[in-house]
Amino acid sequence: MPIADSLQLAAAWTRVLTPEQLARVERDVTTQEVPAGAIIERKGELAQVWIGVIAGLVKISVGNAEGKLASLTGVPAGGWIGEGSLLKRERRRYDVVALRDSVIARLPAPTFEWLLDSSIAFNRYLLDQLNERVAQFIGKAEHDRLLNPDARVARCLAELFNPLLYPGMGMRLAITQEELGYLGRVSRQRANQALRTLEAAGLLKVEYGAVRVLDLDGLKRYGP
Repeated sequence: MPIADSLQLAAAWTRVLTPEQLARVERDVTTQEVPAGAIIERKGELAQVWIGVIAGLVKISVGNAEGKLASLTGVPAGGWIGEGSLLKRERRRYDVVALRDSVIARLPAPTFEWLLDSSIAFNRYLLDQLNERVAQFIGKAEHDRLLNPDARVARCLAELFNPLLYPGMGMRLAITQEELGYLGRVSRQRANQALRTLEAAGLLKVEYGAVRVLDLDGLKRYGP
């Protein structure tokens, strides 16, 4: 698929640009196919691009010297990440890893900064995204401590269907129980159990290699 078509499908922010701005984005952005397990961006590297997920699924994770890893969040197709590091011109504080074969877009920092300087609409879009992401991480910090595994899986799924961060995705996501376990910090078996519990509650339908959400608000509220 031509890059212009890919961006229109997986980058809602391009719709607020002028023809001149969109033309420069299409000229400067690059795409890359990455296999499952590949590191897309490494913690400690200087942020030089804004990262978009054109297809597939990636996770943002951190680790320590002892090799312990923690997944912070998942990012499905349509998500763009890393704007905070670009705005602060700092090194990445996390790894970005492909959970499955994915197509990744990279918008160079100079083009990102040019959009900030030339587009009020882009600034508004970015502000809304940053605000939503802060709310998401505050909620995650809360429910990781207080909720049981079923509720954590419910909230994890609700995050992946966030219409502001991942617009146009619909209510069906291709995701395996193993991938969901990585993101929810539970075993594959426990993720399967949680999905069956949530399905019995009428909140979602488990399909082969995918989940279809029936009640997004219910997933957000699930648990004590």
